[in-house]
Amino acid sequence: MMKLLDVVALTENLPDFNLHKGQVGTIIEVYEPDVFEVEFVDLQGKTYALETLRVNQVMQLHYQPLSQTA
Repeated sequence: MMKLLDVVALTENLPDFNLHKGQVGTIIEVYEPDVFEVEFVDLQGKTYALETLRVNQVMQLHYQPLSQTA
């Protein structure tokens, strides 16, 4: 289950928003269990996109091994 401040990557291109599969963002708001506000920032920390996305449009990124129950 994804939650506030999870790091996610797009799983599809969103050309209307100039966002592309693989771009990385952070969940900054959870509206419903499967709807999130995701912020995309550049290497200088400047926001370049802020979009409401569904769970099927993003995948959670993990920076450490997952437990067996995850």
